[in-house]
Amino acid sequence: MPVPSQPLRKLGFLTIGLFDEADPRRGHETTLDIIELGERLGFDSAWVRHRHLQYGISSPVAVLAAASQRTSRIELGTAVIPLGWENPLRLAEDLATVDILSGGRLNPGVSVGPPMHYDQVKNALYPDTAKVEDFGYERVRRLLDFVRGEAATDFSGAEGFEVFSDRVQPYSPGLGGRMWYGGGSLSSARWAGEHGMNFLTSSVVKAEESEDFAGIQLSHIREFRAHHPDGDRARVSQGLVVIPTDSASPEQRAKYAEYAAKRLPRTSAPQGPMRLMFAPDLVGSSAEIAARLHAHAAFREVSEVAFALPFSFEHEDYVQILTDITTRLGPELGWRPA
Repeated sequence: MPVPSQPLRKLGFLTIGLFDEADPRRGHETTLDIIELGERLGFDSAWVRHRHLQYGISSPVAVLAAASQRTSRIELGTAVIPLGWENPLRLAEDLATVDILSGGRLNPGVSVGPPMHYDQVKNALYPDTAKVEDFGYERVRRLLDFVRGEAATDFSGAEGFEVFSDRVQPYSPGLGGRMWYGGGSLSSARWAGEHGMNFLTSSVVKAEESEDFAGIQLSHIREFRAHHPDGDRARVSQGLVVIPTDSASPEQRAKYAEYAAKRLPRTSAPQGPMRLMFAPDLVGSSAEIAARLHAHAAFREVSEVAFALPFSFEHEDYVQILTDITTRLGPELGWRPA
């Protein structure tokens, strides 16, 4: 058994927020119920995924605005907002507004790259500028500048009865330090570090220097911290699919095992032209999962996690999983509830 990693300081979870097209409100309300449950159980953070033109949360900032009014303590994050769909100035306004409403609890995570299925959606998204849109790091830099209070215009002052600011309003002073980059490559880890962001690393990475998932993820964490002003103190959160079975029924255990088994083949080798590596889902008792995490090279480097909930389970399954994470797995990892 390897020497255990440092005690876990922050425990979070990530949900996709699926809904039925015929009844979208129910799905969104269920997501809000899960976030409220997370706060009651003592989780430090709740994160929502982002999906466009699918049956998952398309507007996480709006969902988290609602969650901010139903909770008082838990941090609220996005993992992640794909900036190819966003105008950085407008997004900065929305993020600052929700951060103010939440009392400074928002943790926006973002990523770069062209929108998924861009050739099919570009005429709807960018009918006049599709060929010249920049989907690289510059889009993140613009967002960071706006969130951190840099000028957005050279005009400010009074004009008649109206008063104008030269920076995004509202301005939330602490938000700039709570911006996260969701990255799966060495270059993204380096860029996030150089620009003073926090770093989200998930169950998907690019197989650039090896085909060992934990080793690749570890290299990203170290690359990020090597280029961050805070060095080894720079914040990194790891996200893996974790399914403890301590209080699960026999039927739930069978379903969880089947789910993980169907997804296991994709973890054996890099997938597709981008050579993506997927981490295996961790299913078992909390003691078993804790042992696997303590042996995970990248987990041993972090003190924060946002464990991902499986996509397609039922509400009662999520209640059981989240309860076991806080009452069984978290303490196995040295975490104590808020």
